[in-house]
Amino acid sequence: MTRWAAFAGVTLAVLSLLLIVARGSQAMVTAAGGGERSPGSKDGDVQLDTVETDVRPGEEPSPTASTVEGEDGRLRSPPELFANVAVSQALLAGLLVAGVLLTGVPWSALGVSADPISTGLPGVAVGIGLGVAIALANAVAAGLADAFETDPSRDLRELLAPETRRGWLVLLSVVLPLVAGFEELLFRAALIGGFAAGFGLSPWLLAVLSSVAFAAGHGAQGGPGVVVTGLLGLALAVAFVLTGSLLVVVLAHYVVNTVEFVVGEGLGWRPFG
Repeated sequence: MTRWAAFAGVTLAVLSLLLIVARGSQAMVTAAGGGERSPGSKDGDVQLDTVETDVRPGEEPSPTASTVEGEDGRLRSPPELFANVAVSQALLAGLLVAGVLLTGVPWSALGVSADPISTGLPGVAVGIGLGVAIALANAVAAGLADAFETDPSRDLRELLAPETRRGWLVLLSVVLPLVAGFEELLFRAALIGGFAAGFGLSPWLLAVLSSVAFAAGHGAQGGPGVVVTGLLGLALAVAFVLTGSLLVVVLAHYVVNTVEFVVGEGLGWRPFG
């Protein structure tokens, strides 16, 4: 027998933990992003410094080889930030999956079924296509914001931008898949699919509410970034309701994040200067 109330409790607990973690990330990014980014400049308790990094043979530093130095004098480099993101996302994802298994929630309610759109090539094609479409719109919006020096997510991207080719490999093959998989499992599969199946709530109402929660969990991108992220979450929520596929939204989310990092930080492309 499915224990929907227990599932709801686990889901809301994971959401609360994520929002707490997001608050900590927001404080770090806000401190690191303030002020002029010159070597040795300070902003509150955080100092921004450009340092020489050890690059192994065959690896090249990325255009954003900056690190964050706290008041303890210890450099917080992209690999360390990767580890923090990966571990936190993996732990929260593990808690949510354990909750699904222990409460007996059917995976079909979460967008995982035998349908081709859920586990087959049609789902892959739709997910990638949707991701590319959203990424193009996102790139134009970010380019316009960057041209007026108001890009809401630039500080966060610069903090996480890898310094080496190996760093890019870890980001693209480990960190971003974890982020996309966990966030879609929570915000779309559980909060929309699970709550609609278990409590008879309108999936469209849940799509709006989950998008608000999704935006709140991305406060590190600043006020404008929260709005943009909320719209992204709503687009993914609509896609989930229409397709009933977790695979589609996970792939779309991954494509959007990948394009944003590779184009914006890896290639340094700015569509409007």
